Amino acid sequence: MARPMTMAEKILAAHAGLDEVRPGQLIECDLDLVLANDVTAPIAIAKANEVTGRVFDPERVVLVPDHYVPNKDIKSAEQAKIVRDFAKAQGVTHYYEVGCMGVEHALLPEQGVVGAGDLIIGADSHTCTYGALGAFSTGVGSTDAGVGMATGKAWFKVPETIKFVVDGKLAPGVTGKDVILHVIGLIGVDGALYKAMEFTGSAIEALPMDERLSVSNMAIEAGGKAGLIPVDDITRAYMDGRVERPYTAYYSDDDAEFAQVITIDAADIVPTVAFPHLPSNTRPVAEARDVTIDQAVIGSCTNGRLDDMRQAAAVLRGRKVHPDVRCIVIPATQQVYRACIDEGLMDVFLDANCAVSTPTCGPCLGGYMGILAAGERAIATTNRNFVGRMGDPTSEVYLSSPAVAAASAVLGHIGLPEDLD
Repeated sequence: MARPMTMAEKILAAHAGLDEVRPGQLIECDLDLVLANDVTAPIAIAKANEVTGRVFDPERVVLVPDHYVPNKDIKSAEQAKIVRDFAKAQGVTHYYEVGCMGVEHALLPEQGVVGAGDLIIGADSHTCTYGALGAFSTGVGSTDAGVGMATGKAWFKVPETIKFVVDGKLAPGVTGKDVILHVIGLIGVDGALYKAMEFTGSAIEALPMDERLSVSNMAIEAGGKAGLIPVDDITRAYMDGRVERPYTAYYSDDDAEFAQVITIDAADIVPTVAFPHLPSNTRPVAEARDVTIDQAVIGSCTNGRLDDMRQAAAVLRGRKVHPDVRCIVIPATQQVYRACIDEGLMDVFLDANCAVSTPTCGPCLGGYMGILAAGERAIATTNRNFVGRMGDPTSEVYLSSPAVAAASAVLGHIGLPEDLD
């Protein structure tokens, strides 16, 4: 009989063809999906060409140009062309051109490309997002992604798992983004270094899928190898009729061994903002009202989904962005963009004097569409606020939920939606 295992261990064991695995064990696994973008794919493509010259399965490689597209400059155009030409030559079925693409970690769940029980590597650190669907997904370097593209395999060291039990009811206005910022503030940016993070408890079970994806997305900001949420009725309702392949739900055994179990009372979580220059430098929004801002960014693979757009629009409706603030709204996919039009959210954003962009990672990584000048401050629904992340090294980025970012855009300083009443 196999030893009791965690959710992460079970997925890895299944893909290694083993009855059981243990933390620290080195295993070779078959991959369900390999992902890369316009920044990371060119290096991965060169490695794949060096290894076999072809992809292991044109239906299991995903290429999403989303960081510097629509092309920012000549160099980004050349990067995108390498990806486009390779996708065409290899018959890659999951290549998403401008006009069809979205921010990769919002796009893949939306399009049903990822599902529960999958083992996924991506040449982007926020590949951990798909853990919200019960998948083991993790970011890797471009070389590993290239070998994965060519062989369909990758080596893993089985991680220990930290279990986070968030029980109780979240207060009104507290979102999945606040939950994960609270967790990162609690354990630090290396608190889960090379460990799987498993999120459970009644507060997690009550989160809608869009907010669960935000929680798993930022597991990497705590050093996590993966950020997993067990499959339940909400997950199934999202996946059924959407995912391309049959999925398998794995659950941690009751007597599985965890590196740590951290219990959090949902009532202790408040609207939270991460101050520069670490996602762990968190404070309650109520204690940050003295921070004036120059820019607000609402979007990214963390908070560019439809629920995020709705939350921001609810705050902005009937209001104007502060005259000293630039508010940039970036729906994460074309589908989200269209839904914003259909639901009248686009009118809300435009009436509030927001600039609305086609899907792109853009400002999140200091790419374009919202670079900060020296000394400027931005509040953003993105996931990182390192030095120079969004522009000049002397600029500052504060991380928050969509509602807080929208309220701050109107106020001209960091604040809560209730400050507008």
